[in-house]
Amino acid sequence: MRRAVCPGSFDPITNGHLDIIARASRLYDVVHVVVMINQSKKGLFTVDERIELIREVTTEFGNVQVEAYHGLLVDYCKQRDIPAIVKGLRAVSDFDYELQMAQMNNGLSGVETLFIPTSPTYSFLSSSLVKEVATWGGDISHLVPPVVLDALKGRIGKA
Repeated sequence: MRRAVCPGSFDPITNGHLDIIARASRLYDVVHVVVMINQSKKGLFTVDERIELIREVTTEFGNVQVEAYHGLLVDYCKQRDIPAIVKGLRAVSDFDYELQMAQMNNGLSGVETLFIPTSPTYSFLSSSLVKEVATWGGDISHLVPPVVLDALKGRIGKA
């Protein structure tokens, strides 16, 4: 069985994230979407809320499992015998950082990283940008799934 992990903070999940997860779900038998817990970051949504939103928007794929993890991603991979990490790349600036991470992860554990270029439609998209635009009342309905839009409206009030 071919398995991979798509890690991130997903605060909140966007259509760009969903595009990468969908494409990974066509390449792998099981895709683990992992909300990485960073104690030093205060998220807009709790980890449990993020997990629930991701589960709601990925049910159609049928082969996505969602959970949270605190620690090194390579340890998560080793514990579950997952040989591949899938990462989306938006721009050349992402590549520099992600290449370093991929090399470190491979050196630590032998886990490979697969880079998927983001669809041009979402090349500018980030969770931070979505939250900022939503905070100022901008239209983000084309950037996030409807359930996420509703959650943002409930949290921010202007989305």
